[in-house]
Parts: sequence; structure tokens; C-alpha cells
Amino acid sequence: MDIKILGTGCVKCNHLEAATRAAVTELGLAIEIEKVTDPGEIASWGVMSTPALVIDDEVVSAGKVLSTPDIVQLLAAR
Repeated sequence: MDIKILGTGCVKCNHLEAATRAAVTELGLAIEIEKVTDPGEIASWGVMSTPALVIDDEVVSAGKVLSTPDIVQLLAAR
């Protein structure tokens, strides 16, 4: 499983990263989470509003901070 957090490092982006890390830990997954901060690369994903969460090359959320339980559900469904 491949997980990316798309965001420039704003507070919301950091909260999404923390929630994602907590979800990965809760599920006992050994996954590296990549942070993408380059605006050009973020735009290449079609994301116009950050933060965004990408799981296995699919943008599953953009423009909001998901909670840890929401992310757990997304990851468990994969």
C-alpha cells in the first residue's frame, strides 16, 4: 500500500499527516507515508485544495482533514 499526503506544510496538512500516521499505527501496518509539498506535483494530481490524501495512486480526499477513524475505514477497505 502506498500513501501520500499532499500539502504545503500548513496546519491542516500536518493534522492530516498525524491522523494518517495514527490510523496506520492503529491498524498495525508497516507503511511509509510520503509527504508531497511541491505545488507543481500536488497540481499534477488534480488537487486544487489541500490537504489531500492519496492511497495507492488514488486521491481519496482533498480539501479537508479526515479523522483517524475515517482514515482507518479507508485503509481497512483496501
